[in-house]
Amino acid sequence: MAFLELHGLSKRFGGTVAVDELSLSIPKGEFVCLLGPSGCGKTTTLQMIAGFVQPTAGQIRLDGKDITGLKPCRRGLGIVFQSYALFPHMTVAQNVAFGLEMRKVPAAPRRERVAQALEAVNLSGQADRYPRELSGGQRQRVALARALVIQPPVLLLDEPMGALDAKLREDMQVELRALQHRVGITTIMVTHDQAEAMSLADRVVLMNKGRIEQVDAPYAMYERPNGRFVSTFLGKANVLYGRVGRGAFLIDTLSLPVLPGAPDGDCDYMVRPERIRLVAANALLTGRVRARSFQGNHWMYLLETPVGALQAAQANAGTAMPEEGAQVGISWSAEDVRLLPRQAS
Repeated sequence: MAFLELHGLSKRFGGTVAVDELSLSIPKGEFVCLLGPSGCGKTTTLQMIAGFVQPTAGQIRLDGKDITGLKPCRRGLGIVFQSYALFPHMTVAQNVAFGLEMRKVPAAPRRERVAQALEAVNLSGQADRYPRELSGGQRQRVALARALVIQPPVLLLDEPMGALDAKLREDMQVELRALQHRVGITTIMVTHDQAEAMSLADRVVLMNKGRIEQVDAPYAMYERPNGRFVSTFLGKANVLYGRVGRGAFLIDTLSLPVLPGAPDGDCDYMVRPERIRLVAANALLTGRVRARSFQGNHWMYLLETPVGALQAAQANAGTAMPEEGAQVGISWSAEDVRLLPRQAS
């Protein structure tokens, strides 16, 4: 059953359509990531849910109640910004207690709830410190505690890890997911980072030009994209252009494998880099290594082939790998292929 519902939500800024008739239902306790390129409308959508931006059209319902016209302070939602927005002159405990003070929660239960919130984010020993004395990850956790302490029905996260370095961001992703599981709070996060969305979300809402392209679990969206935009935005993908006919995918005089029963006609042919194999025999294509880069657990190859440039990810087995300029055989199986509806560039 839907806990948070967006019905035909739209926002126009003059002649610019930022969000275009967006509808989405989110069950209680779900972690949803709004993902997409800059300008796709994801942040505007989050701001409309928070109440900072008034929709041009549409409705927002929370637990059956229409909150579209309510001011942000009346919605009771927890919000964490990329900048964290902590008060520098207040201690950690005072920052976390601020929302409770605004709600006139008495001192004794306020102290208890602050202590519980700091324990939830593993900051119990930092209550008397100031934001300037904390690391970036600790400041983020203070912001999370401040959002959670008011016991909101929904937690909104606006690029919360954008200010962290790569290693700390990975660590905080694990902590955030564990915290969300423990608390069980409905969470909506805006991110432009595909890996972050896939590692955190129960469902990803992939947006483009103000509209939803696809909503699905990360694995399902990665394995079964509904079009070329989704396949290339969520991870790397090789997309070829041609048509299915005579039980194969045809590009000029080349025939590439498809599963039996694939319908004839124009389509996009997608295969992920990790499904491509460099082989010594029984190759579908031959190509030349234009470039390669070492990624630790795998090598990433850029290959020149008769069908254009292809990317191939090869596991690092600790053995010698083809070098730049080498001629290689290239193969994949029909099971590795996804046929997608033809989309304009």
